[in-house]
Amino acid sequence: MSRGLTRAARAALSRRGLLISAGALAGMAALPAGAARAQGGAYPLGEFFKPIMSRGAALSPSGSRIAVAENLGTDAAPRSAVDFIDAADPEGQRRRFDLGPVQVGFIDWASDDRLLVSVILRGVTSSRSQAGSNVRQAGVEYFMRRVVSVSATTGEVVVLFNDQRNRMRETFDMGRIIDMLPDDPGNVLMAAPEADGVMALHRVNVDTGAATRIERGGSGTYHWRTVNGVPVLRHDINSRGSIETIMVRAPGETEWKMARRTRVREAPDFEWVGAGETPGKVLVIARLDNEDVQSVREMDLTTTALGLPLNPRPGRDVAYGLPDSAGNYLGAAYYGERLEYEFVDPALAVHHRALNRFFDNTCNVHFTDVDQARNRFIAYVNGPEEPGAWFFYDKDARSIVNLGQAQDLDPARLGTSEVLQVQTRDGATIEAYLTAPPGGAPGPLVVLPHGGPEVRDTPSWDRQVQVLAAQGWWVLRPNFRGSGGYGQAFAQQGWTRWGDRMQEDVEDAVAHAIALRSLDAGKVAIMGTSYGGYAALMGAVRRPDLYKAAISICGLGDLVEMMEWESRLDDTPGKLIYDFWTRRIGDPVANRPTLEAASPRRRAAEIICPVLLVHGVEDPVVPLIQSRRMRDALRAADKRVTLIEIEDFGHADWEDAQEQALMTRYVAFFQQAFA
Repeated sequence: MSRGLTRAARAALSRRGLLISAGALAGMAALPAGAARAQGGAYPLGEFFKPIMSRGAALSPSGSRIAVAENLGTDAAPRSAVDFIDAADPEGQRRRFDLGPVQVGFIDWASDDRLLVSVILRGVTSSRSQAGSNVRQAGVEYFMRRVVSVSATTGEVVVLFNDQRNRMRETFDMGRIIDMLPDDPGNVLMAAPEADGVMALHRVNVDTGAATRIERGGSGTYHWRTVNGVPVLRHDINSRGSIETIMVRAPGETEWKMARRTRVREAPDFEWVGAGETPGKVLVIARLDNEDVQSVREMDLTTTALGLPLNPRPGRDVAYGLPDSAGNYLGAAYYGERLEYEFVDPALAVHHRALNRFFDNTCNVHFTDVDQARNRFIAYVNGPEEPGAWFFYDKDARSIVNLGQAQDLDPARLGTSEVLQVQTRDGATIEAYLTAPPGGAPGPLVVLPHGGPEVRDTPSWDRQVQVLAAQGWWVLRPNFRGSGGYGQAFAQQGWTRWGDRMQEDVEDAVAHAIALRSLDAGKVAIMGTSYGGYAALMGAVRRPDLYKAAISICGLGDLVEMMEWESRLDDTPGKLIYDFWTRRIGDPVANRPTLEAASPRRRAAEIICPVLLVHGVEDPVVPLIQSRRMRDALRAADKRVTLIEIEDFGHADWEDAQEQALMTRYVAFFQQAFA
């Protein structure tokens, strides 16, 4: 039986796949609804933190070969391999090549013979130089990223940039591919820093590894975008890493010109899609000032003007654009009930809908690779009960083959999810995702407001949700007003309303879930990260009658002090980041009383429930002082509070071992509160 698949797929597939009969596409809708739920109960916490099994799958440009990256080791002792598969016989014998003690970052085909593999090496330095690096301080942990080219025919492995020994010794990251150059299968474009730290663009031969510099960037350059191998966009970033400047150069021009500035972290409003059909124009995701949703549109490389939106959906921002292996635009992805596409070719929509039905309409089917004939596809499938699996779909052969899974978790032992349409107290409607514990018995509820806040939760795999559901708890993820993904008007309804409307939406979602599923209203807790951490603290302030415990991870405690910190650190022209937050949180001068009233630190005396604070010491987004001062305020008010400071980590970016230890603490914290 296949591992890690939805119930319908498990009932329909063998370990590797299913050959579909001639009437396949229509017949897909009639697949069995699923087998009975397996016995064994919920998984223990540690099962969710086992090493990833398969790390990715890729289809060669012609669609003739498939590669699958397999993890054979652990985080402490990594080891990886690549399996090569004949796409004409996807269930046949796999040819495995052991890559040794490395972790695979990604795989992609440079040609039908050469697979590029990004590998990460991890170690601890001694007093001597290690692993081709000039680091000499003893006892320092290091990570190095390299790209190797593997011949699918002979197994020959070539390290890219191998002719530049000094660069290899001095640079930790040599793994940034800019363009696979579909029309030049012997080469790729890659970025690597010069001796002075300035990024340069190189043409690298995938057969020999030899590199030739073709262009040097500016002082802040970190990325390029290309059309037919010609750089047309350049991304420069400021010293803080908060704003990128988009530089444009039309084919035939020699000088770069600024097109726009966009945020890196906070609700970015510009994204590259790829080449367009019109010469001198490219496709990007952007939103004009008078528009509600972000859409795919053309950008003129000469004038930088943006064209009309392509296939916009009311109330839904584009998630990403989809190209085929030659870089041709196939369509735009959106989140509705699940991941959906607006295809340029309507015939592709038929196949995507059929795949959705095959997975019982419970998963997101992401096309990650499409061959040039648009006949063979790699799909990454995930969902609330599916931690991730890669499938090969062949239209002509009418076959679906399971290539590999991220984790071996039986969905019958996981929590099931549903989408709620929540009516708010002022007559609006918001979406929320409610996950039941395995078995679905009524019980406690944990609320997980997302971070951002101008992002959104999706109906996708969330390990934190499943860990909590495995304890017998229901888990609620509301997309309150102020979230992203639903258009600018929806997001704006949360601007300057952090302390009231956004919290009210969370409270209304909680009330809806409790009434709908007869949950225990006396056992509700709240937990979140970044903005979600703020929402957890503010929820404890506003509703001491409701929340029995609150966990804030890298959260904000004082909006006035946060805005003052942003003003001091903002190094962008015209203080773009500070202006962004002023419009969303409020002016700390003109709106100071409102911001003070919406700051949990200043209302610590109103909190009744126990509070757990967690913060990365090196957090560049929300400074550690926010949690320290929140702790001090709670202690001064004689409240129950614990602060865990995570050394050497930033904005909740810790590794799995650290996350597992923290989740163990979170579960124990909530168990005590619910007792």
